[in-house]
Amino acid sequence: MNVLPIGEARFGTTAPVVIAGGGGTGLTAALAARAAGADVVVLERHPVPLGNTSMSSGLIPGPGSALQKAAGVEDSPERMYEDIMALTAGQADPVVTRVCAEQGAPTLEWLANTFGLPLEFAPNWEALGHSRSRLHRIPGGAGDDLMRHLATVAERSGVTILTDAHATHLFAHADGHVAGARFVRPDGTREDVACRALVLATSGFGGNIDMVRRYMPEIAEAVYYGWEHNRGDAVVWGRALGAAVRHMDAYQGFPALADPHRISLHFEGIVAGGIQVNALGERFYDEADSPSPAGLQVLRQPGRVAYVIYGQAQYDVAMTRKRTKVADELGAIKHAASIDELAAKLGLPAPPLRAAIEETEHLGARGEADRFGRRFARDQRMRPPFHGIRVVAAYYHTQGGLVVDADARVLGENGVPLPNLYAGGGAACGISGPGCRGYLPGNGLLTALVLGRLAGQSAARQAT
Repeated sequence: MNVLPIGEARFGTTAPVVIAGGGGTGLTAALAARAAGADVVVLERHPVPLGNTSMSSGLIPGPGSALQKAAGVEDSPERMYEDIMALTAGQADPVVTRVCAEQGAPTLEWLANTFGLPLEFAPNWEALGHSRSRLHRIPGGAGDDLMRHLATVAERSGVTILTDAHATHLFAHADGHVAGARFVRPDGTREDVACRALVLATSGFGGNIDMVRRYMPEIAEAVYYGWEHNRGDAVVWGRALGAAVRHMDAYQGFPALADPHRISLHFEGIVAGGIQVNALGERFYDEADSPSPAGLQVLRQPGRVAYVIYGQAQYDVAMTRKRTKVADELGAIKHAASIDELAAKLGLPAPPLRAAIEETEHLGARGEADRFGRRFARDQRMRPPFHGIRVVAAYYHTQGGLVVDADARVLGENGVPLPNLYAGGGAACGISGPGCRGYLPGNGLLTALVLGRLAGQSAARQAT
């Protein structure tokens, strides 16, 4: 049993706020709780705080931010809310979607202004469901850089981060009030810590193949490219306490995990005019559409593989990102002076590959859409030298989870908040609606940081 009665606890220490999980959600919650005057203990099972955030692209939406305005982009939280609702056919949680859209920019600016998080505006992202360019990132970095910064400022702020501390059980009163948590050290030592409020930040269940097969069978044969310790603990604990769950079939898929190198390619090169072909050298979908359902497209191709193809302009864009550079350094990207040479290096038939590349040229020149509905701009022409990467489909994180309100309080099946339980990030139901279609780039980090901040603030209010 994962939730134990209070009588079984042997509390050796007490903290007003305990946070289970030291990823992006957990550390943001910790910073918010400390800023509100509460002492915090974070329980992180890994030797270093990383989690799914460390494996992300590091892109975070912030509609209406000062950086976005300085770039001359007109946007608003309301417009982002409408984008999400349009992509999810109105099925995303309207309360959480609205609060995330409204608090995206304030949360980023809070992290930047209060804790020195370096941020830059990511241009040319008016695509993949975003009607405006609104994504932000750490300059030149990705999710691992974001995690290093959060961990550093959390420690400086007085947050107690216990690493190698695997939270295994919660203790609760009969009314569902959480009294504390048990964690286990690598040597098997058990310790119990009491709390007044508890934040669930253990992310989703992508690393639990049994849960994946149960809730998301369509993607179960893809590669899981997420934090291995995401086993659905928050859902299990929450359900035992009477919490509601929603959209358990929701996830972020991805069509471009370098194979066999297992490096996630940033999508900017495709947005800039790159294409994907299958093992027959043929394009098979609109690559500029949402990358999440595109994972299923790749999974259905011969051999379950595909190839990302760049001209020089697209390659130059792609190489502005850290992980694509790493993929290139490791030899994942093949380079060629001609289409025929590239086809030979990738093991693809040259005629269909040539036809696919030349088609983008003709479409861009005429301003016409292809059979999938994609349009190529004139400045997106694919010119030699050419570059290609063998890729497979992946799923990165689950998007379903515990139902929360605008204060990140976990709700029971009757819609009433549980006494002192909060959740954010992958532990909570996200803003992508059901399935994989509604995921916009940055949705995962948006709910991690915004709901993390709200959970920390709410928990601190209750605890103090």
